[in-house]
Amino acid sequence: MQLNLRQIEVFRAVMTTGSISGAAKLLFVSQPAVSRLLSHTEQRLGFALFERIKGRLYPTPESRQLFREVEAVYAGVRRVGELASELAERRSGILHLVSSPSIGHMLVPLTISRFRETHPDVKITFQPLTQQPLTQMLLDNRAELGVVILPIQHPNLLTQAIGQARLVCICPYNHPLARRSLLSIADLQPYPLISYGGDTPFGTLVEQMYLEAGQARRLAVEVSSPQNACSLVQAGAGIAIVDEFSVKSRTQGDFVVRPIDQAKIITASLVQSRFEPLSQLAQAFVDVLRHTLQEQGFELSATALANPAKGKP
Repeated sequence: MQLNLRQIEVFRAVMTTGSISGAAKLLFVSQPAVSRLLSHTEQRLGFALFERIKGRLYPTPESRQLFREVEAVYAGVRRVGELASELAERRSGILHLVSSPSIGHMLVPLTISRFRETHPDVKITFQPLTQQPLTQMLLDNRAELGVVILPIQHPNLLTQAIGQARLVCICPYNHPLARRSLLSIADLQPYPLISYGGDTPFGTLVEQMYLEAGQARRLAVEVSSPQNACSLVQAGAGIAIVDEFSVKSRTQGDFVVRPIDQAKIITASLVQSRFEPLSQLAQAFVDVLRHTLQEQGFELSATALANPAKGKP
């Protein structure tokens, strides 16, 4: 049998409150009405939803399993309500943004600040996220626009290159490498390296730089992100290879930044749903972001402009 919406509502109310009286108060109906509908539901289902012991209700295993599915339905209903509110709010404007942490620490907040100078009535939500939750936010349409610095490959998402930066070496001010203007991978070998696991995107990029230089990468400290690496270098734990986006988010004087010969390039990209065109607000935000990246020295090279990202909208 299929439960109708009223039966689901009463069942959830009893599960939530733990009693017939509590459910009746929650639904603004009489206790006998709740009891009758609950009993009828159990008869139609062919199994008990509750055990009645000394006047109290205890959910059966079947009831608990059913309740998990009911809660999933109610989560969807809440999302419909939230979306309806957001659609109404878009009369004045609302924009949901997500980004990679590296570019989300300074460059995206700077862009938001400048965007709001010309769009003061627009509500903005912004979350810096790692790749998996960021991708899911875009796929679920809980975010309209993402800004990432690592590739995202998904058939339901479109990407467009918008800026680029290099991997650089950072070290403490009193470090021997601080006296050099350009470094090679071989120059880094004598010193403790703070780096990333080989199964991570950043770890793969750094490992490629070492392999191409004919060197073995030996980690002294393994971290999960360039932000962690920056903090450890600042604390004097070693040297690290990080992206320039992350370096930009740190304060002046944290450490010395030195370029590396044949360093890998990181590309910042916009990500959006393949099935939903960007709103006018999102397009306006992208224009401000482009200007911010250009101003901060992260504009695309001529080569990148001549070879736009696959799946460009």
